Amino acid sequence: MTQLRVGIVANEASGDILGAALINALRSLVPEASFIGVAGPRMLEAGCETLFPMERLSIMGLTEVLGHLPELLRLRGQLVRHFRTDPPDVFVGVDAPDFNLGLERRLRDRGIPAVHLVSPTVWAWRPGRVKGIRRAVDLMLCVFPFEESFLREHGVPARFVGHPLADQIPLEVDREAARAELGLGGDGPLIAILPGSRAGEMERLAAPFIECALRCLESCPDVRFAVPLVNAKMRALFESELERLAPALPVTLVDGRSRSVIAASDCVLTASGTATLETLLLKRPMVVGYRVHPLTYHLVKGFGLIKVEHVAMANLLAGRELAPEFLQDRCRAELLAPALLGLLDDPRRRAAIAAEYARIHAGMRHNAAREAALAVLGLIGRGPVPGASAPSSSEVVADG
Repeated sequence: MTQLRVGIVANEASGDILGAALINALRSLVPEASFIGVAGPRMLEAGCETLFPMERLSIMGLTEVLGHLPELLRLRGQLVRHFRTDPPDVFVGVDAPDFNLGLERRLRDRGIPAVHLVSPTVWAWRPGRVKGIRRAVDLMLCVFPFEESFLREHGVPARFVGHPLADQIPLEVDREAARAELGLGGDGPLIAILPGSRAGEMERLAAPFIECALRCLESCPDVRFAVPLVNAKMRALFESELERLAPALPVTLVDGRSRSVIAASDCVLTASGTATLETLLLKRPMVVGYRVHPLTYHLVKGFGLIKVEHVAMANLLAGRELAPEFLQDRCRAELLAPALLGLLDDPRRRAAIAAEYARIHAGMRHNAAREAALAVLGLIGRGPVPGASAPSSSEVVADG
């Protein structure tokens, strides 16, 4: 049997986590598999070759993408030419549907089997995209259970595999161990602040989040803060705002290790995105704040593109707003701080939220990376190497 060759492209930090999990699971089933595409640090560590830095694709928002569109189209063209010249056995696009679905369609048209990992939220906004998905993919791998039936009803080959984070994160999380790991022992409540992993998010959210922390400190003088930062660029952006607004704030900046920072906290102030899912799985109550470019917001609202009541995945999974959401003009310190302090001051409410999150977590554990790897191999008629087995969920991706 010839060596398995996989093309794979991720565009941002959460996709890098998912891509690394899939790479490790595939390699455990087919040890001689090779991987090339666009990779972040975790995928690189898992052995994926990258054609250019992942950060060049990390753009979010309608108007933000427009400003970078020529470069994004050039990079996608470069990937199309590479994979057409040197075709892999299968191509996997990880999340980032606006970029990856177009790439997948072009490769599928050339006979390269195309898989997309993480269904676009067509059930939530821009449902017309489902027609394009049918043209682009041979298989959609869904990380949430309600997605598979929706996509199948619309003619998209889909399979629910679960979410790797639900497998990797234990059902019970040790707060004190996480604090010891980070050197955050001591008295007083700890609030984790996660202002996003993209430059645009940091530029819009760092200031209101820092101002919120200052208000919390005024009301609760013994509170402390910890901020995980995905890379040196995000750290520099946050430090600049911190120096401008609150140089004396009792805050610990942590390189990476967002999971440990969340686990160490009593509650979390976070941007919307995968961080809300991770916070749910770690059973920490949260407040969600988010801003996009004003034009993006008005386009989304004006055309009625959003079809769900909540934006945070934690709230979508819970079916109600357990995590208060403060979006756009409401993402202000004077609103965020009372919501955070309300959580800190109400241990019974925090316990009830944690119990609901634990229930959701238990229902999401499916050994997702292995299921996704088996689905990819099944699509192309390849099975595991005899004697090979997928790693345990704790081995798939270590917290970084």
